[in-house]
Amino acid sequence: MVHNSISSHQQVQASPPDPLIIARQQEVVQLLKQIIEPALKNDIVTLGMVRNLRIVDDYVYLRLYIGSHQQQLEAEIKTVLSLLSWCKKTYIQLCTIPGVKTSLAISSGKGGVGKSTTAVNLAIALRLTGAKVGLLDADVYGPNVPQMLGLGKSEVQVIDTPNGQKFLPLSAYGIKVMSVGLLAEADHPLAWRGPVLHKIITQFIHEVEWGELDYLLIDLPPGTGDAQITIVQESPICGVILVTTPQQVAVADVRRSIHMFRQVGVPVLGIIENMSYFISSSGEKTSIFGTGGGQKLADELKAPLLGEVPIDPRICNGGDTGEPLTLADPKSTTSQVFVQIAAALDTTFFSVLNA
Repeated sequence: MVHNSISSHQQVQASPPDPLIIARQQEVVQLLKQIIEPALKNDIVTLGMVRNLRIVDDYVYLRLYIGSHQQQLEAEIKTVLSLLSWCKKTYIQLCTIPGVKTSLAISSGKGGVGKSTTAVNLAIALRLTGAKVGLLDADVYGPNVPQMLGLGKSEVQVIDTPNGQKFLPLSAYGIKVMSVGLLAEADHPLAWRGPVLHKIITQFIHEVEWGELDYLLIDLPPGTGDAQITIVQESPICGVILVTTPQQVAVADVRRSIHMFRQVGVPVLGIIENMSYFISSSGEKTSIFGTGGGQKLADELKAPLLGEVPIDPRICNGGDTGEPLTLADPKSTTSQVFVQIAAALDTTFFSVLNA
């Protein structure tokens, strides 16, 4: 009886990988690594733009996650793979958000580090550079962006487009905004789970009529759960900005989220250290939450420390009243940090955004 059970188990075991398919996949990957994304100066495989690569008989299938300005990569891939003597045809499924040039995720390893506040003020700072900016509040557990931008209980409209019905984003201070919080009842928890959560997130990524945007900032939920993984897997995110505080415990939490991004191949574009220090009325800086956490993380990742945002009561007040500090007082020390971060990002993507 035991013998029969083992035999049955052996019969249903998956067959070993085909050495020919493995060799062909490696050959395809090596060719794709020759294609460099100009703004990020890295190859499209390392950047996670190529996913779900499959070889079936003499055909190559893959998904290509790109911004609206990167359409030429499809032709480059087909040209490069045409060098394969065995490949009859390459099938590419384009995954993009229509009209959106660059999607950036704003992430943190834990809650309470000021991630949404950072996303809102960075969106304002990018808008001040003249860029067309959208902000997607994908924090399904605590969507605070509408309040921070003074949208309150605004209703979301659904419009008919050539590609079907889509949500029409709201506008605040020249920024296009969409948030799961706009669809929820006030003061009620968002208790979405499993397939429902996945569907809602996918809708918010692909069923919003953003129009033409230079930047779409995606405010992720804190941590590394199902919601975060779904957003990263379904979005053509070209990079992530990590928000931390100087505390070592916050840095440890951020490290966990880094693993998730690396699995998909999404690069870390930089670190923002929030609550870095407090400036007294005499101009003296006091490091209330310790020092060096953001720089240590930046050194580990070999990614730039984009900015150190001070503790400023006015930034909290701006979030409560719906008037972000970067807009209310763009010359303040805190606002200037966000302006400098926006300038650094704009320099990185300037050549492709203005091509």
